Amino acid sequence: MRATRVAVSAAVLGALAIPLVSIPTASATTTVSSCSAKPLPYTVHTKAVTIRSKASSKSTALGMLYRSHKFTVHKSSGNWRYITDKTTGVKGWVSGTYVYRDVAMCLD
Repeated sequence: MRATRVAVSAAVLGALAIPLVSIPTASATTTVSSCSAKPLPYTVHTKAVTIRSKASSKSTALGMLYRSHKFTVHKSSGNWRYITDKTTGVKGWVSGTYVYRDVAMCLD
């Protein structure tokens, strides 16, 4: 009985190993993707974020940047972005924790 189990196990393992050997290997050629992924625009990923006078959470609040507002990012300093709120005209710093670009993926 034990010899039969060993023989069956060996046959099953042998049958499983054969397809693995016959799998074609990936070619080493590289293909150029037709995807031209451009950076996505910045968006507000919360209801609103405070616009501040300096890149610090302790600095003076100048206004609020809401999700529906259009804005331009001029520069970055650490995790802070210097922006112009096009809706209200307020310029200042917002936290990059709440204002960032989405990730784009290209699948060919």
